[in-house]
Amino acid sequence: MAKTIMVVDDSASLRQVVGIALKSAGYDVIEAADGQIALSKLGDKKINLIVCDVNMPNMDGITFVRELKQQASHKFTPVIMLTTESQEAKKREGQAAGARAWVVKPFKPEVLLGAVQKLCLP
Repeated sequence: MAKTIMVVDDSASLRQVVGIALKSAGYDVIEAADGQIALSKLGDKKINLIVCDVNMPNMDGITFVRELKQQASHKFTPVIMLTTESQEAKKREGQAAGARAWVVKPFKPEVLLGAVQKLCLP
């Protein structure tokens, strides 16, 4: 059975690019435009990994990760932050919230897929 990855980004074109890369590698993809929408889509679904932007309207990525980690069913879901933010302080804030990896845009799909394969829950 294919693993499911949620892509959370306010840019539809970026969600599409990431989605194509993930689908071509055999993953199922669920998309959300911001952290609030992502939380509402999670429910009891088995999500193997989340790729999330930092800067989004309504709920930013770091707040989303904090909220996600409060949920028993998603507490251990790995999160890769995919963002234009490259400052160490932001990275530390993301790691403190529970993000497992940090990929800076623009990104190479093979770099993202490598991180996904390493972190994706069974």
